[in-house]
Amino acid sequence: MFFTSERRLQRALPFLLIAMLAALVAACSPRPIGKGSGSATTSSGGGVIRLQGTGATFPMPIYQKWVSEYTKLHPAVQLDYQSTGSGAGINQISAGTVDFGASDKPMSDEELKKAQGEILHIPTVLGAVALTYNLPGSPELKFSPQTIADIYLGKIRRWDDPAIKADNPGIVLPTADITVVSRADGSGTSAVFTDYLSKVSPEWKEKVGMGTSPNWPTGQRSKGNEGVTASVKQNANTIGYVELVYAAQNKLPVASIRNRAGNFVKPTLEAVTAAAGEALPSTPEDLRVSITDASGASAYPVSSYTYLLVYKEQRDAVKGKALVDYLWWALHEGQTVTKDPQYPYAPLPQEVVKRAEAKLLSMTSNGKPLR
Repeated sequence: MFFTSERRLQRALPFLLIAMLAALVAACSPRPIGKGSGSATTSSGGGVIRLQGTGATFPMPIYQKWVSEYTKLHPAVQLDYQSTGSGAGINQISAGTVDFGASDKPMSDEELKKAQGEILHIPTVLGAVALTYNLPGSPELKFSPQTIADIYLGKIRRWDDPAIKADNPGIVLPTADITVVSRADGSGTSAVFTDYLSKVSPEWKEKVGMGTSPNWPTGQRSKGNEGVTASVKQNANTIGYVELVYAAQNKLPVASIRNRAGNFVKPTLEAVTAAAGEALPSTPEDLRVSITDASGASAYPVSSYTYLLVYKEQRDAVKGKALVDYLWWALHEGQTVTKDPQYPYAPLPQEVVKRAEAKLLSMTSNGKPLR
């Protein structure tokens, strides 16, 4: 009898080991969170609600400030935002591996079709893509649209080129080569910049076009707004495009750009707000809009909204409620952060706030409103 039981155990042992291994793999495998999650990952011990987001570097400084302020008020909510670039933000929210994505570029119709459900675009703040540079004496430069396009097309290669001189009479420019710095990663800042170039330069539109990861004709690459800023700051005779806050915080000069009305305009919050105001009548119901190359006399021509991307239908009601509440706070109390000179973003126009409120009020879980 004893030997019979032992033989049975020996025969069963391989099956037991396989079952244990399968259970171990299942327990250790990463599970996506948010809309694409197969089960709730609402909280751990103590009732903490964790929200994970990723995407644009453009708004990273103000998002960091928002997370800090919001979690002081709501310590049971843990927010984690990783600045991985708008392309990554779109990809990860589409795959459902984060609770919210972030992008300066609105998702295209094709990208929206690939998502796991209806995605809403919630504008958060307005910002400027600034041209910054590293030249002796940090002169205040001006650039016409064609000059910018020709620099990034590689047609203008030296700082003392006649086109740059024509834009900057009376300024002594170095007899040096221009080192052009662009983004290496999928970037909403690149999308905004190339959207502008595609509007003002037919040659750029034909040869390069608009996108988060364009095939840059010239120059070197750096990752993130942080990387482009560092490359310009650390290397003489460079030029790069960054969100205004990165240039401001690093005390780098920014150029005035000639707008469609023919005026050279610096990237100020007032000029960004003016660009947004010009676009309000044509802003669609889903809030996906480009405000580059605005027609107003005081509009800065490389301005943009930046968005948080969320699923309208949330799988987890508790996390969904926490997400909606955070976004509601960002649309209201969070806008006051723009008054701090450390965060040179422009607040949303009130009309856009009201329309974004309606988007948040439409969010549901199992068909039930979350706010």
